[in-house]
Amino acid sequence: MSVTGVRSFSGGEAVLDGVVCHGWWLIVDEEGPARIVDGPFPDRGAARWAASRRDADVVVRPVYGVRRPDGSLNRRPSPQDWAWLAHLGEQLERLPDDWESQLAEHDRLVTLMVEIGAALAETGLPLHVATGPGSEVGGASLAPEPQLEGVVVTWRQHDRMSIDQVHGPAADSLVQQVMNRTLGHVLTLRGFVVEPFGGASGHVVRSAA
Repeated sequence: MSVTGVRSFSGGEAVLDGVVCHGWWLIVDEEGPARIVDGPFPDRGAARWAASRRDADVVVRPVYGVRRPDGSLNRRPSPQDWAWLAHLGEQLERLPDDWESQLAEHDRLVTLMVEIGAALAETGLPLHVATGPGSEVGGASLAPEPQLEGVVVTWRQHDRMSIDQVHGPAADSLVQQVMNRTLGHVLTLRGFVVEPFGGASGHVVRSAA
């Protein structure tokens, strides 16, 4: 496959009559604008497969966007990017309704809350629904603490464990410790500064910058 010619794919990703639609491209990062070497592909998987079959001496990577008439790439958010942003927005909606009102609009803790929420969501760990339906399910709880210059992160177990204690207080306590340690390890690996807070109850998380 090359960047010239006429092609069509299912899903509307195509090059028709010289008009390039949205798609995945393989690019080489060089000084100046990135150079397109192949594409478009209908999805990221196809682009990755094509990249794996290229000469290993040339490092290429898949990028979503539109090829400009001059051959350069106009990068655009991919469908996967939009789906991720929608998922992250849904996760952040689970936070307490008043958390942003406690902070100034440009407070760095606002950014930190979003960064932590994103890191946990990328790991597959859900945020806890603070109030209303679903609050019994559990998840990671985030609370900005200006006095601590960070965000307190704790794990909230399902009500069956934490309130009903259907498996007993010992299991509740041990699982809580394990999950809080897990949150701490994950956020440390993602580059945050993590310090224990309140024994087994959670961690204070700060930006490394």
